[in-house]
Amino acid sequence: MLDILYDIFSSLGKNKLRTFLTGFSMAWGVFMLILLLGCGNGLKNAVTLNFEDRAKNILTMWPGRTTKPYEGLKTGRYIKLDDEAIAIIREMPEVGIIAPVRQVYNTTKTYGAEYVQSGLNGVTPERFKLMKMDIVEGRTLNSMDMAQKRKVILMHKKNARNLFKDQEAIGRYVNINIVPYKVVGIFTDSNDSQSPNDFIPLSTLEMIYPTAYGYSSLTIEINGINSIAACDKFEKELRERLGEELQFDSEDTSAVWIWNSMSDYMQTMNIFNGISMFLWLIGLGTLIAGVVGISNIMLVTVKERTKEFGIRKSLGAKPGNIIRLILSESLAITASFGYFGLLAGILVIEGLAKLFPTPPPDAAENSPSAFVNPEISIWIALGAMAILIIAGLAAAYVPAKKAVEVKPIEALHYE
Repeated sequence: MLDILYDIFSSLGKNKLRTFLTGFSMAWGVFMLILLLGCGNGLKNAVTLNFEDRAKNILTMWPGRTTKPYEGLKTGRYIKLDDEAIAIIREMPEVGIIAPVRQVYNTTKTYGAEYVQSGLNGVTPERFKLMKMDIVEGRTLNSMDMAQKRKVILMHKKNARNLFKDQEAIGRYVNINIVPYKVVGIFTDSNDSQSPNDFIPLSTLEMIYPTAYGYSSLTIEINGINSIAACDKFEKELRERLGEELQFDSEDTSAVWIWNSMSDYMQTMNIFNGISMFLWLIGLGTLIAGVVGISNIMLVTVKERTKEFGIRKSLGAKPGNIIRLILSESLAITASFGYFGLLAGILVIEGLAKLFPTPPPDAAENSPSAFVNPEISIWIALGAMAILIIAGLAAAYVPAKKAVEVKPIEALHYE
């Protein structure tokens, strides 16, 4: 064993610069692969985090006006989303929770001399199951608030801070267009508007602000769908059913506006999966360049030591001993320099993770992130090293095989 180590270091020490440059190409390949994959995960983590403020399997609908005639009916008709529309949607087996929303725009909320102007959303408790929010104080709206049409309000943290300053908000009353509402909860979310909407029970809003125009929007949960094609099929069927019952052309997208969050999420994840594949190809390409380098240096080494191998064979060295010696040299270069490249890549990723950490839960008001917590799996790191070592050994085997095929007498006369 000591003899093999001596031969390895003796051979590598004769050409220090060549060994270093070859090893550096191997280290650079591993470093770039780790860095690219880690940064790719940082981008993907940011997108995933930005989707967390709402359920991923939801579809939101808004009423619109027709732009196409339908069975003799003129264009420009307003399509109302009401309880009839909810009954149609509920018949579809993929539909879970349905959360209607009525919105009153530009309401004035006052407390003493302070005031804010923002929208007011009337919602059912199911709405909070389909959106992510953090309750800072108090509670959310519940079924008793709905049943009893209570004048209670769940306020956004920004609005509460503007109205109540440093005072305790829970239990106090805020006037909205003269009507008093008791503050039962304070929440925060990813809404970066200066005056975000607040929530009151839908039944209360309908009592105070009656209208014949139906709901402002419907948000529905869809289950059992796991592909973009299935999402598109569901959306098409939904439009066809609504079009038939509400009398509009199902191809008229302006009649009912639909935003399919699930489809958007799947498309985004597919894009990042493609980016990950692209980064893998770039990283592996860099690794292959390093492997080509180790193959070249092994070819040169074998050529320079042909006479030495002839002497070894004349003295009784077996072909396996010579092959093992050459492979050991390749292994020494790939393993040592590959380890330093791996270590450097992990250190850089760890440094970036400290610069771009995952935002804490109470930072929900922050704007959407573009790069969060770059990371690399230990299995990917070990896999990269394994690929490098196996490829390096495979690249060294070809010149090693050629070395043992040279006859001793030819090797001794080799110049």
